[in-house]
Amino acid sequence: MPTSLSIDPPTPPSPDADEQDTLRDLNRTPHPYHHQSLELPYASDRLLVPENQTQTQNGSASLLSPYAKDSSPASESGTEADDEHFLKGLPAPKTRLHKGLRGQDEVLSGTSTPILSPAVGEDDIAALTEKPKSQKRIAQKHRVIETLRRNKNLTQRAVEVIIVASLGLMVRANPQVAELLDYWERDYQLAGLTYVALLIIYPIRVIAWEYRRGTPSKTIPIEIPHHFDPAPILYPPAITLCVSSLVATSNTAVVLPNIILSICSWPQQLIPKFERLTAYDSVHWGLTCLPLLWSSSIRGASQLVHTGVALSDEDLTLLYPLHQTLCFVLHHLTTTSLLTAELQLFSISLINVLLLASSPQALILKALLWVGGLGTLVFCSSVIRSGILLARVPKWRFRRIPGHRQRSLLRELSKIFSWKRIKSEVFGSALEPVEEELSLSSDGGSESATQFKPPKRTRTAGIAFQTSVAHVLAASPVAGDQNFTSEGIARRHTLPYLDTSNVHNPTQTPSGRRKRTTSLSVRPFLKLTYTQSVIRKWLYALYVYVVLITVILLGIRTHIEKFALRGIEPIGFALGYMFGDLPSFRFRVIYANIDWWIPLPIYDEDDKQCHMGWVQHIRHNDFGEANTRLLIAAYWVCVFVVGLLTVFRLKEIYEVDTRRKVFHFMMVGILLPATFVDPTFAGLALSLILAIFLILDLLRASQLPPLSKPIASFLAPYVDGRDFRGPVVISHIFLLIGCAIPLWLALASLPRTGSGYLSGWELPGREVSMVSGVICVGLGDAAASLIGRRYGRRKWIWGGGKSLEGSLAFAIAVFAGIAAAWAWLKVGGWPVTGEQYGVATSARNAAVCASMASLTEAVLTGGNDNVIVPVVLWTCVKSLAI
Repeated sequence: MPTSLSIDPPTPPSPDADEQDTLRDLNRTPHPYHHQSLELPYASDRLLVPENQTQTQNGSASLLSPYAKDSSPASESGTEADDEHFLKGLPAPKTRLHKGLRGQDEVLSGTSTPILSPAVGEDDIAALTEKPKSQKRIAQKHRVIETLRRNKNLTQRAVEVIIVASLGLMVRANPQVAELLDYWERDYQLAGLTYVALLIIYPIRVIAWEYRRGTPSKTIPIEIPHHFDPAPILYPPAITLCVSSLVATSNTAVVLPNIILSICSWPQQLIPKFERLTAYDSVHWGLTCLPLLWSSSIRGASQLVHTGVALSDEDLTLLYPLHQTLCFVLHHLTTTSLLTAELQLFSISLINVLLLASSPQALILKALLWVGGLGTLVFCSSVIRSGILLARVPKWRFRRIPGHRQRSLLRELSKIFSWKRIKSEVFGSALEPVEEELSLSSDGGSESATQFKPPKRTRTAGIAFQTSVAHVLAASPVAGDQNFTSEGIARRHTLPYLDTSNVHNPTQTPSGRRKRTTSLSVRPFLKLTYTQSVIRKWLYALYVYVVLITVILLGIRTHIEKFALRGIEPIGFALGYMFGDLPSFRFRVIYANIDWWIPLPIYDEDDKQCHMGWVQHIRHNDFGEANTRLLIAAYWVCVFVVGLLTVFRLKEIYEVDTRRKVFHFMMVGILLPATFVDPTFAGLALSLILAIFLILDLLRASQLPPLSKPIASFLAPYVDGRDFRGPVVISHIFLLIGCAIPLWLALASLPRTGSGYLSGWELPGREVSMVSGVICVGLGDAAASLIGRRYGRRKWIWGGGKSLEGSLAFAIAVFAGIAAAWAWLKVGGWPVTGEQYGVATSARNAAVCASMASLTEAVLTGGNDNVIVPVVLWTCVKSLAI
């Protein structure tokens, strides 16, 4: 092969005037990238024959002008793709040459540049030719920058450690928790000492490993990188212990399981391993069993009366494999949507709901998440996976019927459910075709590889070109039957075109590049026609919808009836719960004699609820409990509609981040005034909305008709960067969870009242911590975002995207929200649980809580601030008894 190619090709013979006019008309082409050019990106497209000749297989030469044009036939599959992964297009513009590529035949541009790049000047050349002393100066400068980054990161992580330590001190200072912590103090100390010992031993293990590999370059071959994030080390164990201690004031049975779960959340890297490639680490499992040993050895018999659900030692021993399995399943479902700390916290929360739920609202949440989630996972996972794979196949990749014959719907269904296809897909290999498809390619062509096309415009190049055509015809399998010869063609500018486009290696593209192998999971779907694929999508969707309805009606409904409602049918309970105080509804239920199915609230003429304040008096004696719930639901619908109209109206005025904050303010308007009126109803509503959100996001991710596309289109304008990290759109789910978790935790920490079938549906008091999540997410986060992006000028010393102005706005908004909630609690007259303080003390505590939440939001990087910060704020508010 010559080392260089000639840029000036030999001059072809000059055509006649008529030929020039004709060829000028033929120069107009919709495919300018088919011209042979030195600027095309592929090396095979840059080759020009020096002497204007190409050698055929038998050695005969054909005379071709480098400017002769041959229009390619249209693609059979309706696209210009070489294969399913590459689409032809105009060649990309030449990239600017880099310094190290000057004087070389660069692949992307196809030509060499003998002059310097415009970006390279004399100063740059002087910088490249300087002495090594400047390089040392640059290296020293980089070391200084790296040291500053590391120091800032250490400062940030030290602040996180201080926050966690302060959180523990706040919990310890709570009077209601002090007695409980005194009883379990030895357990907390031993677990903490074990964790600290593992943290200290870990660097020693790393240093020993380095020395076993060889002599390291440093005496202490270990350093903390500037991107180190301690969130998996700090938050899962600390938040688990702090929250469980506050909840244990009404249910002491939650302490020991959560101590074990906090040990389960320790990072795997800290645990010495003696077995590799095992599902469960035996050393880590043994560490989770230590609380069972030292608890039984320290105290023989329990001195505290356990309330709630108490677990046996066998159940506590199995918490580690349950936690590891649940983390694996959640990671498989969400992939990169959840960070490590979030994954651990969600697994611990689900296990607490599964094992320790005792109130009716918690049992309903357990049925929604566990019964509904497991049922959907078991029966729908494979179908949803197939639907996702089918949705990823482009239309042109499906098999196409020759002549585009139309088949009836019944015939298409019979083809889809044919025994041969089922046997081939289930029992046979993925590469094994169905009998009908042996003669049909995935591109849909059943025509022969060599066949004649209608006459095609081209330039007749003389006897040599006709000789090459005759040679190709003689080599084709149809030449003997058809007796085509080049001499029989008596046309000047056109000749019958022999389509040899399919005569090439099917594993390579026309440019010689090897095609990517089609995934084995997708190959069975390539045997379908487009109509069959649409039918199969709808069948998948029908199956998923039927399974969801079945799981709801049979699984969830039965579980709620048996465990949460004490034998009352859930649909009838819901009707009585919402409409039981309407006179017309009561009359119809009693007249139809179905009060055994729809329980009705009993009218109580005595003013027994007056001691709980005037709002509660109006709720019970004037409106009625059920009518109050109807009014609250109607108010929520109105706020939601107004919020959506506001978002749609601001669509063309403000950017996405600003419009997203409207949803935050909607949550404040929905939950802040109504939670104190009926907190159990608000908690139940949040549980139902969370289940609806999860189902809708499942349908969106499954890409099954007809709901997936409308849901995706509605959510598309409001997603952020976290939503693109994995398959789950987490923004609206985390917004709801951030508002709901503090309310659920507050309900779990308070005793219950109620009579009859509504036993466990009333609370003897209220507290500000119920709305701490709404205040944090709805007011604090929104204020920090709006003020920080508009007026933020000063950053925190550790850098990042948080500004001091935004953090100050967060603290002020949270303080104002806590003050408003405290004022509404006092004005409404509800009794407050726990010790009550004066206005000055409450204001000081509120300022401390707001500052702690704002600092956590500014320093947090290893978790979503809509999840962790509301829990931190709830812990502060609950501990300081605001």
